Amino acid sequence: MSLAVTSVYAAALALMYVLLAAFVVRQRVKYKVGLGDKNQPQLLKAIRIHGNFAEYVPFLLVLLALLEARDFGLWQLHLIGGLTLAGRVLHMLGLLQSSGTSIARLVGMILTLAALIIAALLLLVG
Repeated sequence: MSLAVTSVYAAALALMYVLLAAFVVRQRVKYKVGLGDKNQPQLLKAIRIHGNFAEYVPFLLVLLALLEARDFGLWQLHLIGGLTLAGRVLHMLGLLQSSGTSIARLVGMILTLAALIIAALLLLVG
């Protein structure tokens, strides 16, 4: 079992994770904050973008790997991987635009949650 599709999405998402971590570090250096956010809105935003990514992506990659291990079709694997990747990119862009609500952030979360729901249902009924 090579998990070739999962590997592609895991690699892309890992690179995105590193970029988000670098963004947090950049904000920490800029505001001279070692721990916490010291009420700096830009730092808090960077922390939450990174944190939200870290909260959803590992679970989605596990689901994707389980689907691939059970020989689900390529279109189903790319559906879950694509929804995850697009959802995370849109969520990040939406939060970078505004700390409040934004269309990109909303759509990003909808896509992320859709990936979770669809993957779970596929595993349950497949």
